[in-house]
Amino acid sequence: MTFRQALGTRRPLLLDGAMGTMLQASGLPAGTSPEEFCMENPDILRGIHASYLKAGVDILTSCTFGGNSYKLPKGLDVFAFNKRMASVARAAAADVPRSEDRPVFVAGNVGPTGHFIKPLGPAEPSELIEAFALQIRGLVAGGVDLIFIETQFDLAEARAAVVAARQECDLPVMVSMTFEQGVSLTGSTPAIFAETMQNMGVDVVGTNCSLGPEQMEPVVAELLSVCACPVMAEPNAGLPELHGTQTVFPLGPEGFAQKTAPFAHLGAQVLGGCCGTTPGHLAALSQALRGLGEVCAPKVERRGICLTSRSQLVRIGEGHPLAIIGERINPTGKKQLTLELQEGRFDTAMQFADAQLEAGATILDVNVGAPLVDETTLLPELLQNLVGRLTVPLSVDSSNAQAIANALPYCPGSFLVNSISGEAGRMELLGPLCRDYGAPFILLPIEGATLPEKAADRIRTVESLIQRAELLGIPRRLMMVDILALAVSSSPDGARQCLEMTRWCSSQGLPTTLGLSNLSFGLPARDLLNATFLAYAAGAGLSSCIANPSAQRLREAADALKVLGEHDPHAASFISGYAGWKAGEGSVLQRQGGGGAAKTLGDAVLNGDRENVLSLLQAELDKGAEPFSLVQEVLIPAITEVGARYERREYFLPQLIRAAETMQTAFAHLKPMLEAGRGPEVRPVVVMATVEGDIHDIGKNIVSLLLGNHGFDVIDAGKDVPADAIVACALEHKASIIGLSALMTTTMVRMEDTIQLVKEKGLAIKVMVGGAAVTQAFADSIGADAYCADAVGAVRAAKNFM
Repeated sequence: MTFRQALGTRRPLLLDGAMGTMLQASGLPAGTSPEEFCMENPDILRGIHASYLKAGVDILTSCTFGGNSYKLPKGLDVFAFNKRMASVARAAAADVPRSEDRPVFVAGNVGPTGHFIKPLGPAEPSELIEAFALQIRGLVAGGVDLIFIETQFDLAEARAAVVAARQECDLPVMVSMTFEQGVSLTGSTPAIFAETMQNMGVDVVGTNCSLGPEQMEPVVAELLSVCACPVMAEPNAGLPELHGTQTVFPLGPEGFAQKTAPFAHLGAQVLGGCCGTTPGHLAALSQALRGLGEVCAPKVERRGICLTSRSQLVRIGEGHPLAIIGERINPTGKKQLTLELQEGRFDTAMQFADAQLEAGATILDVNVGAPLVDETTLLPELLQNLVGRLTVPLSVDSSNAQAIANALPYCPGSFLVNSISGEAGRMELLGPLCRDYGAPFILLPIEGATLPEKAADRIRTVESLIQRAELLGIPRRLMMVDILALAVSSSPDGARQCLEMTRWCSSQGLPTTLGLSNLSFGLPARDLLNATFLAYAAGAGLSSCIANPSAQRLREAADALKVLGEHDPHAASFISGYAGWKAGEGSVLQRQGGGGAAKTLGDAVLNGDRENVLSLLQAELDKGAEPFSLVQEVLIPAITEVGARYERREYFLPQLIRAAETMQTAFAHLKPMLEAGRGPEVRPVVVMATVEGDIHDIGKNIVSLLLGNHGFDVIDAGKDVPADAIVACALEHKASIIGLSALMTTTMVRMEDTIQLVKEKGLAIKVMVGGAAVTQAFADSIGADAYCADAVGAVRAAKNFM
């Protein structure tokens, strides 16, 4: 029986529990790499696997969580390490006889690299994909039955890992993300994560780590509400507590089983244990699930397509509001935009983006097709700029198929591809990429050089294209149809043919779109014609339109359709937007987009508007503003407000980083003026380091960025740094603060080494600590001067020290 067949039985499947917990209990020394320990002690690892099998688990997880090239200790070959760890699990599975209808499966474990993809971080998508591919290649060679991509915290990295898995094998893929307070580290909800993964065709979607069973229940419920595929849940043994100097997880086997088994009754089919769980926990869970029979997950019907960014989700299709896809970022007929694109500049493109979001667009079409423009490089570049500033999904638009192919890796979610037609080779190039990257796409019913005028001809073309797509393994859930609006000035029955095409697509469950302005080409009062046709087409089932959202009549029609289509409960939005409406004046409601062009210097920091911050700063200087006053009265309050919004969960990590980089840009411009007026500024020095034995540095890097924006000189001592090296660095740079970071319970105990050394030397240096496993109680127990839950807390602590 294969893993996919086992899923088809709908019986609950048990994953194993924590590997780190068991390795520590088996003699893993504090600060020692688990990977090196397992390579040197394969018999210990095999014994751990065997103990989980005796507990009744169905799936063994290979000890390869940190087995990528970014995290694996030097001296260990990535391919060889992963192959060896997979083979150890495979051998352990062979040691325990099972019936044919209940085999043991080995899951090749793939953890995060700890690096962000551009533009959020410095990593190229291709670099992460290749790192994951190398790891997965080793796992496959070692004989795994499925790929388990787990503890993901960023949607873009999870996508890269799935793409790598698809490149290397056709094994089932299970993907799990970790959530706190209902969102991932970079702002994705469980629904956004699940829909993105389902677009990519993964076999199981789930969540693990960070939470105990009680705290994880709302996350599991949200996954079940949107997942047509099986759902996995792997909670910790409760939330960690400090007992003396040891971090422990409070739920014993019976308590864990009692609180985790209900997930199966909700509909989760794959259950397991994360941090703090042992074979005893899994044995108790196995017992609690005995006799359950089939898992009955809620029935989820997928209608239409689903687009996602890191923090927004847009559904297009029956039962959802008409989506407006902003058409303005297209150089056709726009001289200024064409000139800037030819020069590699994006000022006007970004302005168009901001204006369209403020006007109510939910998706933005992005096209750079102008003469003398290399779309294959410029489209990915503009896409990165937009992704860095905005939160909405985008539509990647080009007649150059390779340009779209180059841009897709930079999409951090399920972006729309515009479009795939019957043009020779286009389906064959873009179709598999859309399938593997989970990118919904527009089917354009054109084959050859002739535009089909009659709906019947368009329908035949669409049917042919769908058949070609399905032969490539591309599911219908990724397809949307352009009903192909032709100008009624030259095709008098063009509107009728569009409506007929729309009704047919609706009957087939296919969402639809059209370029709205094409219909009225060559006629006066085009907005009037467009808005009137839009109402007709919406009644026939039109799902979306590509249009200028700033057109007044279009906005009025779209807002009215939301009320009439029951997408505006109690007409609340319509009433608030049109209470003072007068004919010809439009809505008084100002839309809020996922970014926005800043109008003041403070807004530039709040919005993360790096493109305009220097011009706004210069405008203030030209008006006579003092550089020091701008820093103290505008920039610092703005970045402080960013921190407050982050703490209120109004902002997430991408907005925090973008705002900090904008502040950095402004301060760098002002720094020479400040020093010219007052002499070189003496800034308090902070040494930041990840403690010995720990190679994680994302948290440290974010804290360093934010501290630099709040008046501190930050010295990055690196990761895996011994206490004596940290203190020596602090003395060398005359630091007044040391910041220590650690991700794992096995390494955070090393924080005390630095604190004790500071005290032994009698140094007047404050030490603040933070990290995923660190708590206030732990910080107090080791004598830290401050515990920092996040980067904003670190800034607050550092300021209090001063």
